[in-house]
Amino acid sequence: MTRLMALFTIATLSPAVLIGLGAVLGGVWAWAAFFYMILLSAILDMAVAYVLPDGEDGEFPSVDILSVVLVGAHFGALALTLLALTHDIPLLDKAMVFIAMGLFAGQVSNSNAHELIHRSSRSLRRLGMWVYISMLYGHHTSTHVLIHHVAVATDGDPNSAPRGMSFYRFIPAAWLRTFRLGYRAEKMRLTRAGRPIWRHPYVTYAAGALACLIAAWAMGALGWYIALAAYAQIQLLLSDYIQHYGLRRAMRDTGRPEPVGNQHSWNSPHWFSSAMMLNAPRHSDHHVSPMRTYASLRMTDGPVWPYPLPVMATIALFPPLWRRVMHRQMRALDI
Repeated sequence: MTRLMALFTIATLSPAVLIGLGAVLGGVWAWAAFFYMILLSAILDMAVAYVLPDGEDGEFPSVDILSVVLVGAHFGALALTLLALTHDIPLLDKAMVFIAMGLFAGQVSNSNAHELIHRSSRSLRRLGMWVYISMLYGHHTSTHVLIHHVAVATDGDPNSAPRGMSFYRFIPAAWLRTFRLGYRAEKMRLTRAGRPIWRHPYVTYAAGALACLIAAWAMGALGWYIALAAYAQIQLLLSDYIQHYGLRRAMRDTGRPEPVGNQHSWNSPHWFSSAMMLNAPRHSDHHVSPMRTYASLRMTDGPVWPYPLPVMATIALFPPLWRRVMHRQMRALDI
């Protein structure tokens, strides 16, 4: 294993281990899981000036192994968290584990599932799909690939927030439009292929979500599970919101947008959040080369946030502050 892959492994798996220990043992372990997901990334990003090296596809044979292990870590941590939330442990411990698991699901597991649904392997794509289903957000498997990557940085993409839109206005608009547009896109694919409606992927998403809800009910944790899934979805939508905020592709005379370029996604060069989120902050390169693995994504000349991704996500929760920070950055970059 290369040093870069070792860093990806430590940064992504450590919070799952801490969440599991916090769920079982509580106390200092619950606090450690909370601290890791809330503060550690931002502190290390801003305290240590380091940029992860670029890699090339084929250089990292262990990328798929880590992704598969992370899927197992996601479901293991989720199950332990739900068990802890239904048992008689201190309320503060419950809160710490709940927050840490919601952040882990919405940030680390989301980044990993996002990586997997872009894979050419059907089995890996299905693993990513089930991670999203466990967040009650299975339709993202369809909409991300069929809608977001096609219409990114245009008004046709619900996940590309226009300049001036707050995160709180973005949430319902993005959730509902992505669900509807993804359903329509998959139905069109079924029609073209001549397949019956029961082959629609949304049937799997709905059945999988129902199975997860039944399992949570059997554990006596249905309310906790729904709240945890909603919290993870907010983290996922927050990531979408900040990664394309205010960026638009120019329209050509043909009425079609210009090709996707580095200038249509926000990026961050900060090392630890990049490692923890499988290089998700190198977003421009992902959109230009969607099949490139996470370890091979490169920093490009695309627009860069003034602060690390976790800090920007926190700022986005306060719309006046967000507009002040982002609009100043956009003026500085002549956007």
